[in-house]
Amino acid sequence: MIRVVSLLALVLLGTVIASAKPLDYYLVEGTSYDQKVLRPSEIFGHDIGDQPVRHDKMVTYLRLLAEASPRISVETIGQSHEGRPILFFVVTSPENHARLEEIRTNHLLRTDPKTAKRASDDMPVVTWLNYGVHGAEASGMDAAIPTLYHLAAAKGDKIEDQLKNSVIVITAVFNPDGHSRRAAWVTQYGSNVVASDPKHEIHSQAWPGARTNHYWFDLNRQWLLQTQPESRAWLAKWHEWKPQISADFHEMGTNSTYYFHPGVPTRIYPGIPAKSRELAVELAGYHIKWLDAEKKLYFSEEGFDNYYIGKGSTYPQVNGSLGILFEAGAQMGISKESDQGLKTYSENVQTHVGTSLSTIEGAAAMRTKLHAYQRAFFREAPKLASSDKIKGYVFRAPEDHARLDMFLDLLARHKVKAYKVKGKVKSGDRTFGNGSFIVPMDQAQYRMAKALFNRITEFPDKVFYDVSGWTMPLAYGLDYGEVTSSVRGKLGALAESTGFVATEPDAASYAYVFRWSDYYAPKALNALLQAGILARVSKEPIRVQTTRGVVAFDRGAIIVSKHHQKVAPGYIDRLMKILAAENRLTVHAAVSGHTLGAGADLGGRNSVSDLKLVKPLLVTGPGVSQYDAGEVWHQLDKRMGMQLTLVRKDRLKGVTLSNYTHIILVGGGGSKFPSSMEDDLKDWIRAGGTIVAHRQGARWVADTYFKDKKDKKKKKKAKAPTRLTYADKGQNDAEHIIGGALFESSIDLTHPLAFGIVRDKVATNRNTSFKLPVPKDPYGQVAVYSAKPLLSGYASEKRLAELSGSPMMTAQRMGRGAVILFADNPNFRATYLGAEKLFLNALFFSDAFDRARGGEDADAQAVEE
Repeated sequence: MIRVVSLLALVLLGTVIASAKPLDYYLVEGTSYDQKVLRPSEIFGHDIGDQPVRHDKMVTYLRLLAEASPRISVETIGQSHEGRPILFFVVTSPENHARLEEIRTNHLLRTDPKTAKRASDDMPVVTWLNYGVHGAEASGMDAAIPTLYHLAAAKGDKIEDQLKNSVIVITAVFNPDGHSRRAAWVTQYGSNVVASDPKHEIHSQAWPGARTNHYWFDLNRQWLLQTQPESRAWLAKWHEWKPQISADFHEMGTNSTYYFHPGVPTRIYPGIPAKSRELAVELAGYHIKWLDAEKKLYFSEEGFDNYYIGKGSTYPQVNGSLGILFEAGAQMGISKESDQGLKTYSENVQTHVGTSLSTIEGAAAMRTKLHAYQRAFFREAPKLASSDKIKGYVFRAPEDHARLDMFLDLLARHKVKAYKVKGKVKSGDRTFGNGSFIVPMDQAQYRMAKALFNRITEFPDKVFYDVSGWTMPLAYGLDYGEVTSSVRGKLGALAESTGFVATEPDAASYAYVFRWSDYYAPKALNALLQAGILARVSKEPIRVQTTRGVVAFDRGAIIVSKHHQKVAPGYIDRLMKILAAENRLTVHAAVSGHTLGAGADLGGRNSVSDLKLVKPLLVTGPGVSQYDAGEVWHQLDKRMGMQLTLVRKDRLKGVTLSNYTHIILVGGGGSKFPSSMEDDLKDWIRAGGTIVAHRQGARWVADTYFKDKKDKKKKKKAKAPTRLTYADKGQNDAEHIIGGALFESSIDLTHPLAFGIVRDKVATNRNTSFKLPVPKDPYGQVAVYSAKPLLSGYASEKRLAELSGSPMMTAQRMGRGAVILFADNPNFRATYLGAEKLFLNALFFSDAFDRARGGEDADAQAVEE
């Protein structure tokens, strides 16, 4: 009996320690290491692979490692939303460190066509390694630790030669907030006996998971979009160095083996030179050599593409670098059973360390080829610009300085040069002059500029890993156009901002008025309502006599009168000055309530509506897209300073709905109310609440409250299946999927929910195929897809025919409340600034529109004259 127990103990002990590996397991066999270098376990209190590495301990260890090593320097380049540091390391020989700025300056000469010839090739290659963009992907973060230890402690001719010929720049970690959520979850469910059953809670983190950052943004889509502090920090460093190889470490599905680029050969963004793939194939040879020696399974030319340029492995490729993606088969906990057997966190870390080192080895060996490629990439820019029929892109947004500044800032972050227009520039039949900006194609960043502005709608491959269209001026809602004539003599001062500074408003004797088209006008309005100040919106264009003359306002002007206020006039004066400065608004002081010209006055009955404080509730939890929900949270909380209540679906039954003015349902297959609350929700709407829903959330609302149950669809006669070739299955399956394309909608600019938008077209990201129903109210189609809606990206002719002319946004009354639906996500990735205004209008102006006369509750609408 004693013997049996002992054997069982040994088995259990083996299970416990199966994933914990000593540091040597992750290092290079046969390499001598300096034993005086600090080992991770001395700070962590455990081996790598034994349990998750806490972010604070990782930071402490890596800083101590760098401070003690003559090979490594470290700096904090930014912080996450939750205040965690993002560390940046430069690793090279001590001799190179002594002349680091000289090396960097010479290296950057190669990235400008005018100076590329002067760059010496007798210089180190610059290799970038980034770890941990997805917080749920453990090995993608923790591989940084043994990699940096190896670079600090390894001895011998091989490492000395690599460090002499390389400057290795490392960011660890990209997503510290997501990393910390994952580590907390795995620690919370950690057991003495390691849980490898895939059904164990340790492998299934609760919604929203750890992949994303604090606001649930996928940071590996942020290389292009640049709306989050983490991505802004690392991109600034990337351009400071412009590395020649950029390696990006991830995890994928558990039942996959190991992946590394070059990727699917047919799915490549057209701005990426063919030579890039040739070099990626050559570099892959170094990974193959190591993986074969380790007898590991892998694949390299299927599943992952190089199309969307906002990913960490694709963005470098339109900026003169090789971008290399690495993916290990994921497991959330310490070890997990898979179709290939037991997969462990420690083995994933070891594999990523191995390919980190094979990347460094390959880059050093290919140094002269990489120098030549980077030089040719940038020297080719003038030739490409000369042969391009488009000589520049011109844009403006006179109605919104802030949005224009955000776009100029985006260009500057990508090192794309923009200039003020000098004189006038023609784009088709439009003329752009004062207040307009131009991006010439003849610049070092030709390929990046083209990628930002270009519109592509034809593709050889129908399968996309991410979005297929992203034309940025359309997303920002700018008035922009192509310039096909020479831009010589049309470039004014280099511009990274509009230079707009709001003037302090005069003290108003009667009322304050400001336009709604400014990006931060909703933030100012919310602050006023939060302070208990009465504000109104004009539903008609008005011309107002102010202290500085007559000012014309489009529909949507916000009026803050001195009459009927519950706060002191002096408080209003002080607050208006603060809000004008903070939100860069031009606030006018009206001297009279009478407007010039026939129509609305500032105290109008039907032409002006009182506004109420918005008290929104956002439905979250399993089945809801964490990305969509996070974008709403970020928009209202971070950008607009609005209080937002987040409630999981399973808690809705305990919520008093009457405490909220608006309920927001976003995308996601389970974005809906419990069936037992459908009547409660309808009663809440009829009593005056507003539901704002998009994508699958909108479909649920439409199906639940507007679907005609008597309308039974006739069953179509089933067609005999057509025999197809199995090799075509991938393309056939993807043919009618809209993975993410820009669609154009026509807007009714007179509708209150379109206030603040001055052009009658808006672009949204379309990534579903369902259609919103046409509302019975003839005024209820706020935005309708254009006859030819595809602006940029892929959509099949079948889908375009189905969606053309269908509603993108609808608004209709239900009792005293409102139902506002979006077919698309107006807040997509915090980037579609034009469509965002429609979403904010759905909150602030939901009481400002009326139903058609003679409709539902017609008797209640009768007006006694």
